Amino acid sequence: MEKQHTDPPPGVTPELDDLKLKEEATLARDVGLGQVLEVEATPEQERKVLRKLDIILIPLMGVCYMMQYMDKLALSQATLFNLRQDLNLKGQEYTWTSAVFYFGYFAWSWPSSYLIVRLPIGKYISASVLIWGGILMCHAAAKNFGGLMAARFFLGVGEAAIAPGFSLITGMFYKREEQPARQSAWFLGNCISTVIGGVVAYGIGSIKTNAVSSWQLLFLILGAITAFISFFLIVLLPDSPKKAIFLTKPERAIAMHRTLANKTGVADEGSFRWDQAWQALRDPQTWFLVLYTFSVNLCNGGITSFSSIIINGFGFSQIRSLLMQMPLGGAQVVFLILTAGIATFVPHTRILMMIFNTLTSLIGMILVWKLDEDNRRGRLTGLALGAVFAVNIPLSLSIISSNVAGFTKRSTTSALLFVAYCVGNIVGPQFFYTSEEPYYPTGMKAATSGLALGAFFLVCLLVYYIWENKRRDRLYGVPGQMTESQELALGLSSKTDLEIEDFRYVV
Repeated sequence: MEKQHTDPPPGVTPELDDLKLKEEATLARDVGLGQVLEVEATPEQERKVLRKLDIILIPLMGVCYMMQYMDKLALSQATLFNLRQDLNLKGQEYTWTSAVFYFGYFAWSWPSSYLIVRLPIGKYISASVLIWGGILMCHAAAKNFGGLMAARFFLGVGEAAIAPGFSLITGMFYKREEQPARQSAWFLGNCISTVIGGVVAYGIGSIKTNAVSSWQLLFLILGAITAFISFFLIVLLPDSPKKAIFLTKPERAIAMHRTLANKTGVADEGSFRWDQAWQALRDPQTWFLVLYTFSVNLCNGGITSFSSIIINGFGFSQIRSLLMQMPLGGAQVVFLILTAGIATFVPHTRILMMIFNTLTSLIGMILVWKLDEDNRRGRLTGLALGAVFAVNIPLSLSIISSNVAGFTKRSTTSALLFVAYCVGNIVGPQFFYTSEEPYYPTGMKAATSGLALGAFFLVCLLVYYIWENKRRDRLYGVPGQMTESQELALGLSSKTDLEIEDFRYVV
C-alpha cells in the first residue's frame, strides 16, 4: 500500500520523511517510480543552508586534504634528516620508495570506486583517514628499504579514497555553478600544506631527542595529527544530504532539492551500475582527461619526491631548504585564487584556466632546467612556477562533477583519472637518476615533455566539448528553460550525460 503524506502548512519547508510525492506518468522512465519531490524554499532558506555547508564541509575537507599532501611531502623532507643514510638506501631505491606509494594508490583505486558507491561515503572516507594516519606513524619503525617500501605502499592504499570521495561529496551538495569555487576551496589545503609543511618540518627537526631520529619524529607527529582529524570526520562528514547532522530536517530536504537540477544524479547511491561503468570507458572526455592527468603527473612525481633535494642543490643548507619550499606553496595559492576565481565568475573558462596554469608550469620547469646553476633565485622562481599546474586538480574534479552524469559513471571516471595519476607519478620519478643529483637533467626533460603534452590534451578536450555541444544543438535543438518538475526528475534519475538530450557540457 502506498504511503500517504499530508501537505505541510503553507510557508513551512517539509521534512524529508514528509515530502509529498507526486505521480508523473510521463516522467516514469526518468525517475523510476515517476515521483518528483516537492520542496518550496525561500532564497533566504537556501542561502542559510549553503552557508552551513560551507562552514562545515569546506574546512573539514580542506584540513584533511592539507594533511594528505603534508604527509606525502614528508618523505622528501625526511631526506634532509638523513633518512637515506639511516636506512642505507642505494641507487634508485629512494625513487622506488616514492613510486611504490602510487602502486598502493593504483591498486586500491578501483576497489575504492566500488566501495564509495556501496558504503556510506562519509564513514568510508573517515576510516581511510584513520588508517592512513596510523600507517604514516608506522614509517618511523622502518629499518631498511623493504620496511619503508611496505609502509609507503599501504599509505597509498589509505589515501586512495580521499580526492575522488571529496569530488563526489562536492557534486552531491553543491550546484554546478558553485562547484569550481568549492573544489578550489578545499584544495587550498594542498597549497597551504606546501607553505607551512616546511615550517612544521623545520620545527620538528629542531627538537633534540636521543630516543628517535628527526625523520622518525616527523612521521610520528604528522601521523598522529592525521589520525586525530579522522574522529572529527566520523562525526561531521555526512554520507548524503539527508544524513547531514549539522542541518535540521527541513534544511536536509532543501540541501537535497537544490542540487537536483544538476542533472548528474543523486538518488542512485548504493548500487553499482555496470552499464554506466562501460559508458565511462567509451566516453571521449574520459580519455582526454586520463591522458592529461598522466602527462602532467610525470612532472608531479618528480617535484613531490625530489623538491627538497633540488632546492638543496640550489646552494641552500639542509634546514633552510625546508623553508625554501614555501614559495612553491605561495605560487600555488596565488594561481589557485586567480584562476579558480575567473573560472567561477567568467563563464566557459574552466579549461582555458587549466591550459594557462599548465603552460605557466611549463615555462617554470624550463627555467629550472636551462638557467645557470649559480642563478638560484631564478631557478627557485622557476620551481615555484613549475608547481602551479597542481592547482588544476580542483578544476579537473569540478569538470567531472559537472560534466559526468550518473553516480556510477562519475565514480568510475574519477577512478580512471586517479589510475592515470598513479601511473604518471610512478613513471615520473624514474627519470630522476641518483647519478644526476641534484640537477636531474633527464628528469627535467621528462617534466617539461609531460606538461607540454598535458596542455595539448586539454586543448583536445575543449574542442571536443564545443563540438559535442554544437552537435547536440543541431540534433535536439537548443535546450529551453526546463520546468521545475523536469529538472527534479532529471536530477533524481540515474541517466548519464550521454543519455540526457538536454545535457550540455560546461567548458
